[in-house]
Amino acid sequence: MSNAISPGSQNDIRSYFNEIMSTLNQMDVRPVGAAIDLLHQTRLAGRQVFILGNGGSASTASHMACDLAKNTRHANLPPFRVIGLTDNMALFSAYSNDEGYENAFAQQLASLVQPQDVVVAISTSGNSANVLRAVELAHAREAVTIGMTGFSGGRLGPMVNIHLHVPCDCIEQVEDIHLMLEHLMAVALREKIGVE
Repeated sequence: MSNAISPGSQNDIRSYFNEIMSTLNQMDVRPVGAAIDLLHQTRLAGRQVFILGNGGSASTASHMACDLAKNTRHANLPPFRVIGLTDNMALFSAYSNDEGYENAFAQQLASLVQPQDVVVAISTSGNSANVLRAVELAHAREAVTIGMTGFSGGRLGPMVNIHLHVPCDCIEQVEDIHLMLEHLMAVALREKIGVE
C-alpha cells in the first residue's frame, strides 16, 4: 500500500495554499506597518499591551503575547509589558460566570488599562460581544486599539484605531493569516532593534 497523497488530495492542498496567497495579495499592508510602529513606540514608552480573543483567536492572542514578551528582548531596551487576557482561566471563568461572558475581557481591562496602553483585539467575525465590550472600555480609558478581523470586519473593524483586516470568509484561513501577521510583527519589531 502506498503512503503517497492521492492526486485529488494534492489538488485540495494546492487549492488551500492558493486561496491563502490570493487573500494575502488582497490585503492592505499599511495598517500592518502602522501596528508595528505603534507597538514599537508603546514598548519604548513602557506602556502595556493587552491581547485578547476567543477560541482559535485566544490561541493567537496567547501566542502573540509570548512572542512579544520573549522574542523581542534587547539588553538596551525595556521589555514589552504584555498581558494575554485569555491566559488566566480562573479569572476569565470567574468574570464569565459572575458577570456574563460578554464582560470577561472588559472587567480584566478595567483593573489594568491606562491611557495610551494598547489593546489588540482578535476576532475573525469582528462581532464577538466580549471583544467589542473590551474595545469600548479601552477607548473610554483612552487606550489605543488594534483589531484583527476577517470576513467583513464586523462591528470591530470600524471601532479600532488600526484595523488589520483579512478579506476572507474561511475561518481557518483567517486564523492562519492572523497567526502569520503576529509572527510578521514580532520579526519586524525584533529587526527594529537589531536582534537576530
